[in-house]
Amino acid sequence: MVETFVYLADSLVDDFDVIDLLHFLSQACVRLIDIDEAAVMFASPTGHLQAVASSSERSRLLELFEVQNHDGPCLDSYRGGRIVTSVDLQREHGRWPTFVPHALDAGFHAVHSIPLRIRDETIGALNLFREPTGALNNDDQRLARALADVATVSVLQQRDIQSQHAAATGLQLALTSRIRIEQAKGIIAERLVISIDDAFEVLRSYARNNRLGLSAVAGGVVNHTIRITN
Repeated sequence: MVETFVYLADSLVDDFDVIDLLHFLSQACVRLIDIDEAAVMFASPTGHLQAVASSSERSRLLELFEVQNHDGPCLDSYRGGRIVTSVDLQREHGRWPTFVPHALDAGFHAVHSIPLRIRDETIGALNLFREPTGALNNDDQRLARALADVATVSVLQQRDIQSQHAAATGLQLALTSRIRIEQAKGIIAERLVISIDDAFEVLRSYARNNRLGLSAVAGGVVNHTIRITN
């Protein structure tokens, strides 16, 4: 846990990659909290939520479905600026009629959604998925809240760095980077004949081994100026 927060603190420099940091956060949630998957959603400047980071392709696809159908705990958490929890999704068909069947099909039976919020500003939500039913214990809830706060601060800091361009530039950069990363994952997966999850790890490894930003590497793959062969 200490190592995770030290890494996050060290990452918050002027040129840090928001998307890479948020993927690290989602994976840290899985490592440190009694959950199976995690995903982060941000609101675009127009107020529409978009999936920007996830611990796996399974949780990313579920988040995309949630956004497309305007139905699910993450949306409720963002809209209400409050924590939304279900300890047993089998009981929530009336609450989230389109989200629940897909979550159950994906193997999830409980969810804990935390707003990414500081004071009166909510910029997104963190979704924590569990395969078994049941609630998070108090320690895990506090840790999840702390990690959500780090995610919020990181994005708002990036926005402040870019504030000379526009008030919402930091968020828009993150959302644009996410699109490039998804495109790069698809290119790498097809080229190397591997899964999307494995393609993302190849992308991250290349970025870190070459001391480059994840978004910059993804842009290079998409523009064919970087070719990753293994």
